[in-house]
Amino acid sequence: QVQLVESGGGLVQPGGSLRLSCVVSGTAFSAYYMRWYRAAPGKQRELVAGISYGLMTSYTDSAKGRFTISRDNTKNTVYLQMNSLEPEDTAVYYCNLIRGIGDEYWGQGTQVTVSS
Repeated sequence: QVQLVESGGGLVQPGGSLRLSCVVSGTAFSAYYMRWYRAAPGKQRELVAGISYGLMTSYTDSAKGRFTISRDNTKNTVYLQMNSLEPEDTAVYYCNLIRGIGDEYWGQGTQVTVSS
């Protein structure tokens, strides 16, 4: 079955950096658009960034200029490089894959905490 496994979260000081990874198995990874979402405490899950199979990227305003999404189709992995982290970036980060209507998959999430 399709599985998404995130890693790379942790505790970082404001201004620091983290790189998240999401390994996908059980499907043709390179064919699909991949997204990173996050869910901050008490808030709804929100989109952070997306990347197409052709490496076209998109970002929400909060991520522009600080975060970079990338993918390695040879490793079935999508990454989120996060720089200049702020306390407001504290959240559980999830990767997401949609194969079609009603055919959507999420990872278990990885916790990112930005605090001094």
